[in-house]
Amino acid sequence: MIEDNETIDEFLARHTDDVAEAVRKAAAQEIMPRWRRLAEHEVDQKSGPHDLVTDADRKAEQYLTEVLGALLPGSVVVGEEAVHANPATYEAVRGPDPVWIVDPVDGTRQFVHGDAGFCTLVALARHGTLLASWTYAPVTDRLATAIRGRGAHLDGERLWAGPPQPGRELSVATSHPDFTTDEQKRSLLGLRTPGVAPRPCGSAGLEYLAVARGELDATAFSWEAAWDHAAGLLLVEEAGGTHLTRTGEPFRITGGNELPFTAARDAATAHRVVGLLAGEEAGEET
Repeated sequence: MIEDNETIDEFLARHTDDVAEAVRKAAAQEIMPRWRRLAEHEVDQKSGPHDLVTDADRKAEQYLTEVLGALLPGSVVVGEEAVHANPATYEAVRGPDPVWIVDPVDGTRQFVHGDAGFCTLVALARHGTLLASWTYAPVTDRLATAIRGRGAHLDGERLWAGPPQPGRELSVATSHPDFTTDEQKRSLLGLRTPGVAPRPCGSAGLEYLAVARGELDATAFSWEAAWDHAAGLLLVEEAGGTHLTRTGEPFRITGGNELPFTAARDAATAHRVVGLLAGEEAGEET
């Protein structure tokens, strides 16, 4: 049983590569054999036509639940598909035990359509604090990792987002309109201003990776599900970026955030995006 964060640090020093191997195996065994080969009976809708689940999601999550739980005795797993089946299991994100937060196929719509823009996300947290994350893009076989206080890496190379180039448009990936309330839509309209180039987001995990790599300036997301955000938020933090809600506070994976929120390459960009979401003067940085 894990007793304290020092013990978890020791676990990560020994087993970071084991987690990466588990993520790769889940993709190799359960996801990639079904990519572009899905039968009609292997795809279901959850809340609507844009909220899909496949046999790849379910089986990859089952595999990761078994392996990750065995790797870290005393931990619990919060997976997207398990929470859909039993929403009460989400409470473990707020509990005292180490928790694995798993999105087996982030970007299921892209996966179903045969596109390459999907990934597998795993994060480890305790007491609401993100400790480690793994973002794996199976089609390109690229793995990004982040360990709190030890940096972010992509295939072993250190990531550093850095500030955007002065004077050019900010690129911002925004929530899909099907997953926003009317109030959130009005808030996101604040990004439609000179000097900002918003676009609909794809896989959240890959958008966070783009921010950490300095290829995307910021995100503006309007939902809280921890499995979509946990891995990427730590990746951005450890690459030198930051995240803020509309109240100017960091995003909490335990919930209760003022939405939409942003993750950005640097603090100035995050404050600028938050100001625009809050309806402040366009183009002003705080």
